Amino acid sequence: MASVSEPVISVRGARASLGSRPVLRGIDLTVQRGEVVALLGANGSGKSTAVRSLIGQVPLTDGEIALFGTQLRAFRSWARIGYVPQRTTAASGVPATVREVVSSGRLSRSRLGLLSKADRAAVQRAIELVGLTDRAKDSVSALSGGQHQRVLIARALASDPELLIMDEPMAGVDLVSQEILAGTLREQVAAGTTVLLVLHELGALEPLIDRAVVLRDGCVVHDGPPPKAVGQHALPGHDHVHPHAADEPLRTGLLT
Repeated sequence: MASVSEPVISVRGARASLGSRPVLRGIDLTVQRGEVVALLGANGSGKSTAVRSLIGQVPLTDGEIALFGTQLRAFRSWARIGYVPQRTTAASGVPATVREVVSSGRLSRSRLGLLSKADRAAVQRAIELVGLTDRAKDSVSALSGGQHQRVLIARALASDPELLIMDEPMAGVDLVSQEILAGTLREQVAAGTTVLLVLHELGALEPLIDRAVVLRDGCVVHDGPPPKAVGQHALPGHDHVHPHAADEPLRTGLLT
């Protein structure tokens, strides 16, 4: 059992490539328990690759990653982590209700895939947190883009994660959903959840950020207070084109 003082995330000398193109060039990243860290950088700087390497979707070519004090290759406690991938239009084709999708986030804590009373209560609470109680029985295909994102976040919260990793949660989300998501995240932070956010801009989440790590060309160029130049605006050269936009966002597990 890792000690409480052990970093929740520890990345040392991480290198990774997509095909023949180097994307991460020896990054170091540490996130302590209870911290809210924003990962910032222009499009193509390596932010999404960095978070996908944390959950084993992108293998490192060099370096090491530890989660809760355990090397990634030996880590099995995935129920401790909630992952919110970048939202894509692929979500609209999923033939499932809001409750069914959110319930899939609880499977890692259930036995034989059967949800207990406690599991169902956790699912209901997650749906309430993102303001979708009145849409719980609706198909996700009937939801707006912002509501899709709220479903993804509720699915991640259903497992009561100790670490929440969110990849551009506010991208393309309407203002009402942004406010709801910011409020939801505030509740999680107040409860002690450790959070790593990939952000296009700080926006409504800026008051929650303890530290910012800025990537440029796969290298860490800043690790400290959020740069004042970022503020409410996108980083120079950043746009909303996601390098992994084909990723399926409604996977039932972290590694599938």
